[in-house]
Amino acid sequence: MRRPSSLTLRLILGAGLWTLFALIIVGVVLSFLFRQTVERSFDARLNVLLESLIVSAEYDRKQGVYLSGSLPDPRFEQPYSGWYWQITPRNGPAMISRSLWDREMAQDLSQPAPQPRQYYAIGPDDEEIRVIERDIIFPDADASVRFAVAAVTTENKQQVTRFVGAIVIALGLMGVGLVIAVIIQVRYGLRPLRSLRRELERVRSGTVDQLEGRYPAEIAPVVGELNQLIEHNAEVLARARTHVGNLAHALKTPLSVLVNETDADSSALSVTIRRQLEVMRRLVDHYLIRARTAAAGQVIGTRTPVAPAMHSLKTTLEKIYASRDLSIVVDGGEKLSFRGERQDFDEMLGNLMDNACKWAKSVVHVTSERRDNQLVFLVEDDGPGIGDEQREAVFSRGQRLDEATPGSGLGLSIVRDISGLYGGGIELDRSELGGLKAVLTLPAAADSGAA
Repeated sequence: MRRPSSLTLRLILGAGLWTLFALIIVGVVLSFLFRQTVERSFDARLNVLLESLIVSAEYDRKQGVYLSGSLPDPRFEQPYSGWYWQITPRNGPAMISRSLWDREMAQDLSQPAPQPRQYYAIGPDDEEIRVIERDIIFPDADASVRFAVAAVTTENKQQVTRFVGAIVIALGLMGVGLVIAVIIQVRYGLRPLRSLRRELERVRSGTVDQLEGRYPAEIAPVVGELNQLIEHNAEVLARARTHVGNLAHALKTPLSVLVNETDADSSALSVTIRRQLEVMRRLVDHYLIRARTAAAGQVIGTRTPVAPAMHSLKTTLEKIYASRDLSIVVDGGEKLSFRGERQDFDEMLGNLMDNACKWAKSVVHVTSERRDNQLVFLVEDDGPGIGDEQREAVFSRGQRLDEATPGSGLGLSIVRDISGLYGGGIELDRSELGGLKAVLTLPAAADSGAA
């Protein structure tokens, strides 16, 4: 049997099963005690009648046993009323109550009963009866006389049945009330965990930097450890960025020195060295960006508002390409947030917009929207575009389709690598403007709205 995965369900089921078990035990015990009480009360009644019967009996050697008076209960005078008495001498015929009519109660005279003895038997009307009997020895009598009083147990059974029914209803209502109380208690008791989950969602989405709020003593240490983990994660990221920056500086400086040295020489060897140095520089930039992005992608709570970043990129590119009089149009993004670093977002969208500006004739159009948990950016231009067979080739590292156009040739490859690290992607298609359409997909922050 599989265990339920919900902690709430486990607690409710556990408490419910124990409550059901306890109520069943209580019901059985109460029913047994009530049945015993009814039986003892009934036996006490029968014993009083038996004593009355014994007190009313007289003995004479000539007449034997006879009654000097009648019992006060009129049911002994009604045939088959369910209430009977019988006096059985060992050496003579039995005396019976009128209620027995023409039948006698079976008695085992071989078993002496010096003290009152109770047992169940079958009555003259084939019903269950409760019998109480006792042996009495009269003065001058040769043998003992068996006195017996009996009554049907129907009334007792009815009382027990009514009591059991009332107990079932009462305990059932109590069980329902206890289960409702357990549900309320469990939901109230686990409410801090739901608050903790909401706070974690806020941290993951970047709304807050740490877990906030007051928690019970059992959960507070966990909250403190989680906050320390978040701080440690941020410190690791900061150190990783510092090391990446130091590595970039340490590698680029020697490369720049070598490039400067070879610029003064126009020999074939110097040209070859300059080309290889340029390849090395591009590869260093490429892999440093990948390393920085991989570290940033593991950070909890990073988010970047889309609209400010898009308009900032637009302003920068308008200045860079001011001489070409390009129209750069940016639509959407006002309520969108990217679940990642601002620097990575600028790197990806900036490369696509810069590439569109390089090839556009007059127009670059950038739009953004949210689809489920993804942000989709369309970067289109009215340039010459790229053929279907060339679209995959442009993602190769350093692959350039036109050497006359400035750039390292790593832009689209970097965009694919960074977006892939964030769980997104990039596709190329033909734009309705006539040029290239780049479709960039990135994860949306949890609290982003629709554009």
